[in-house]
Amino acid sequence: MDSNHKHQRSVINRLARIEGHVRSIKEMAEHDRDCGELLIQIAAARAALDNVGKLILKDHLHDCVIEGVESGNKEKVLADLEEALNKFIR
Repeated sequence: MDSNHKHQRSVINRLARIEGHVRSIKEMAEHDRDCGELLIQIAAARAALDNVGKLILKDHLHDCVIEGVESGNKEKVLADLEEALNKFIR
């Protein structure tokens, strides 16, 4: 991410929390914790990743897309956005 993104610090902090969360899920699996508990924690980590992805997308729309369209790169910017969305949204 470029340093001009409004939510960069928040994204980095959220990713650090997600990293810790995934580490704790791994430890739960190593200690043979209940499968239901593992699934709940995996769902929580997935939701956290989706939310940080939405924040990155919001920054991308406000900064990169608008800037690209204003600078005359509309077709490339929109193609890149479509490709990113197709990978992010399944």
